[in-house]
Amino acid sequence: MKNTFGNQLSVTIFGESHGDCIGAVMDGLAPGIALDLDFIKQQMEKRKAKGNISTQRKEADEIHIVSGYFEGYTTGTPLTILIENTNTRSHDYEKTKNRLRPSHADYTADIKYLGYQDYRGGGHFSGRLTAVLVAAGAIAMQVLKEKGILIGSHILQCHHIKDDKFSTKEDILEEQISQMNQCDFALLNQKKAEEMRKVIEEAAMQGDSVGGIIETVVLHMPEGIGEPFFDSIESRISHLLFSVPAVKGVEFGEGFDFAKLYGSEANDAILFDGKVKTATNHNGGINGGISNGMPIRIRSVIKPTPSIYKQQDTIDKETHEPVKLQIQGRHDPAIIHRARVVIDSMVAIGLLDLIMEREATLSMLHNRKRK
Repeated sequence: MKNTFGNQLSVTIFGESHGDCIGAVMDGLAPGIALDLDFIKQQMEKRKAKGNISTQRKEADEIHIVSGYFEGYTTGTPLTILIENTNTRSHDYEKTKNRLRPSHADYTADIKYLGYQDYRGGGHFSGRLTAVLVAAGAIAMQVLKEKGILIGSHILQCHHIKDDKFSTKEDILEEQISQMNQCDFALLNQKKAEEMRKVIEEAAMQGDSVGGIIETVVLHMPEGIGEPFFDSIESRISHLLFSVPAVKGVEFGEGFDFAKLYGSEANDAILFDGKVKTATNHNGGINGGISNGMPIRIRSVIKPTPSIYKQQDTIDKETHEPVKLQIQGRHDPAIIHRARVVIDSMVAIGLLDLIMEREATLSMLHNRKRK
């Protein structure tokens, strides 16, 4: 039963949606890192439910760092983050606890944990646990920012409404990342905001939900980070992104659009402009699983929230008889606007772990010269 990710930097998560609290333990952080607690709060705020396009379960999401942090700095020992669950309504799940919710983990959780799992609100499988990942990711992002590395995401698509794509020019890209990191509803073209909100509101009125695509970019990533094959940047980042409950697809660079290109169109010509770079960036800043210094580009597909109010067909897990399910409780008609900060956080955790691995290797080779 593994709930830990990472090598040099490990992150362990624990807790359930309706338990007393959820939490994360970060191990491997260097001592002496000054933490900006206000920045962590700002990141947490981006994930919070707001208005009628989100669940009406409102959580304070106040973080409590109970170890590994002293007088404003990390100590180098395991850093533990706790977030209390303060607004649960567990009785909403009593009547339907034997009715397996379509596209949830109810059946698989029941099989894996032999019926002993906490089923309320999805238990350990709930998106509620992404709150602690945002807190951990905010810490990772602060370390990356000190190294000049910036991460930003926006809603590229919500249902059938599309936003503009990130620029291919790095100076504009830096401005766009800064802009997105100050937005609650992250869109490059704010004229699309009303259309997207309307689509979400219409789905909510129908007792339904919608999904979409989040586009992420990493700027100023140093060259040489990542490993070939099993620990490529794509492998590690995908591992983390697919750990987000709603993510069902991840692509890098041109991704699935490579299928319609010739090699002459897909290849990125190499040039020198003060440093080695490429004329285009179809491969999304990664070659052979290793960063090449160009911006890393990622797209993540977020499925429609499975908790919908429409009546659905399922079975009773005890009798195996077909039954109708009418979900109760408080649920999101869309989570894409809340999920983008979770995506940023997972990318930050993964990249920091890979960078720490590279730095550990180089520290043993500092007296050697490159051929």
